[in-house]
Amino acid sequence: MVTGSLFIAATQLLLEGLLGYPQALFRAIGHPVTWLGRLIAWCDRTWNSDRDSHEARRAWGVATVVLLLAVSFLVGKVLMALLPAILCGVLASCLLAQRSLHQHVEAVATALERDGLDAARQAVSMIVGRDTAELDEAAVSRAAIESLAENFSDGVVAPLFWTAVGSLPGGIAYKAIN
Repeated sequence: MVTGSLFIAATQLLLEGLLGYPQALFRAIGHPVTWLGRLIAWCDRTWNSDRDSHEARRAWGVATVVLLLAVSFLVGKVLMALLPAILCGVLASCLLAQRSLHQHVEAVATALERDGLDAARQAVSMIVGRDTAELDEAAVSRAAIESLAENFSDGVVAPLFWTAVGSLPGGIAYKAIN
């Protein structure tokens, strides 16, 4: 299992680094993270009511986590049973975000070098939640680097680790919880 998991993780890392998640595929079917988001939204609409007690809402929150883990782990197990490891690695590649992260941070650097501070502020606003209107060049750079560090952990290191440890089911379960 570990050898298969490491092969899947290596395939995942290589393929996502080379290709990312193709825009045509995103337009056609969306992205697995958005599918998980729809499940979470359904749980929220269905199980999270202001009329319920705090204890009931907490219990429904736990039920949501259990459902997310069960569904994601089960989907991963079924795919592992049906597909060869190489295809599982191809599927796992959508759990990483190294290529898009690189593109977003590179856009900030390019804007700073070629297009000026206003363009860099606009580019960095795509990857941070803070107001970028008053940021100077150093603050734009810091914001991009901070976003890179945080998102590298969430979007590359952790899903790669959980895929290496738990194969496709582990990687999917991590993304569901994250």
